[in-house]
This record gives sequence, C-alpha cells and structure tokens, in this order.
Amino acid sequence: MKTTQTARCAALAFACLLTACNFQQPDYVRMITAPELQSLMQRDDIFLVDVHTPEQQHIKGTDLFVPYDAIEQYQDRFPRDKNTPIYLYCRSGPMGNSAARSLHALGYRNLVNLDGGAQAWRAAGLEFQ
Repeated sequence: MKTTQTARCAALAFACLLTACNFQQPDYVRMITAPELQSLMQRDDIFLVDVHTPEQQHIKGTDLFVPYDAIEQYQDRFPRDKNTPIYLYCRSGPMGNSAARSLHALGYRNLVNLDGGAQAWRAAGLEFQ
C-alpha cells in the first residue's frame, strides 16, 4: 500500500515537472538571441530597456532602466507610439517577460525580450557600459 502511494506521489511530481518544463512563451513577446540583438543594434537605432532589479551593469546602448515591477509608474518614459519596438532584458529572462506583460497591458504591441538576458549577452562576449 505504501509503495503505491509513493509511486502516485512520484508520478504527480513528475507530471508537475513536465508541466513546468513545457512553459510556453507568451505570444505578446518575441524572444531574440544576444547575437541577433547585437546585429540589430549595429543596423538600427532601437529602444533598449534594462528591467532587472536590483540595477545591474547595462548593455552598451541601453536607453532606459526601469524596474520590471514598476513599469506602470514609469510609463511616461516609454515611446508614445504603442507600436514602437521595445527590446527588454534582465539578468536571465523572467523579469523581461514580466515587464513585457505589463507593457502589453498598457497597449504596447511590439515587445522583444533578450533570451537569457544579460547573462547570455556576457556569454557571447558582448559589451557592457
């Protein structure tokens, strides 16, 4: 009997793990790799926002630092045109997704998050300010 309960608990834990691993990226934010972002920054003038808290060393070319959980308080610092592409990053990714969710709720529709955040940028050997 105890073995059956243990097996059920293990199966439930495994199912929960699978669900967590199958997390899908929200459709309102597009992910970009560090090399893709770096290439884009060389071609175009983009609006790049660091949303990591606490504040960290910024990627060279960052336009704005706004804490991921205070987007609404600083919405006047974002472009007025809600279709302007906004490129977000944090240390590793999740805070960027959270900031994208807040910006989407404010009506922004062209949101991009750096996959792996500043850690991926550093791993690619790219520049910080």
